[in-house]
Amino acid sequence: MRVSGIILAAGVGTRFGAPEAKVWARLAGRPLLGHVIDAFARSGDVDELVVVVRAGDEHRLGDLPEVGVPLHGVHGGERRADSARAGLAAASGKYVLVHDGARPLVTPELIACVLQAAEDHGAAVPVVPVPDTVRYVEGAFLRPTAVERDELVVIQTPQGFRRELLAEGYVLAARQGVDLPDDAAAVLLLGHPVAVVPGDPANVKVTRPQDLVLAERLLAPQG
Repeated sequence: MRVSGIILAAGVGTRFGAPEAKVWARLAGRPLLGHVIDAFARSGDVDELVVVVRAGDEHRLGDLPEVGVPLHGVHGGERRADSARAGLAAASGKYVLVHDGARPLVTPELIACVLQAAEDHGAAVPVVPVPDTVRYVEGAFLRPTAVERDELVVIQTPQGFRRELLAEGYVLAARQGVDLPDDAAAVLLLGHPVAVVPGDPANVKVTRPQDLVLAERLLAPQG
């Protein structure tokens, strides 16, 4: 098997303020997770999908429409890194694409771009530039000097990797007790370079209820 998509859908979503995982929130009549699964299936590049869910949510995967790509559900862990490791353990592909289930507007084009860069370099992530002024805060006041943002980027998902490389990074992170903010951090810990590709400003992450409103507006022209 060449490519596995790993979709992380086990987050509690405390800031979203819902009793259930935010990936089940409705966007244009279907769950966020349904949009993600559909985009990966439409990409034509993914041979299987591994969806990492909270314990008790497995049955909900069966309520989603079939998309023509084999789909496996596995239980996540307390931290994002734990869920990512669980997804990787269940994946069979030579390459893996790890994606946050709360990014419902990912496109097949972005998926293909990240995969190509991962095949070329072993690891790749999509990024968008930081357009705003960035400063540090001390207490309730701004520091006088702005942060130089020319080389700053915001990292998105999906993040693509050669499977064995990412697995090696996870092992090293666990051995060193490093709390990984994302999957690229595990590969960087090995000293392996991570390539960047242009991200998509519309590939927003739904963290708060207002983000869902923004996603609805961004999705509307596609309808």
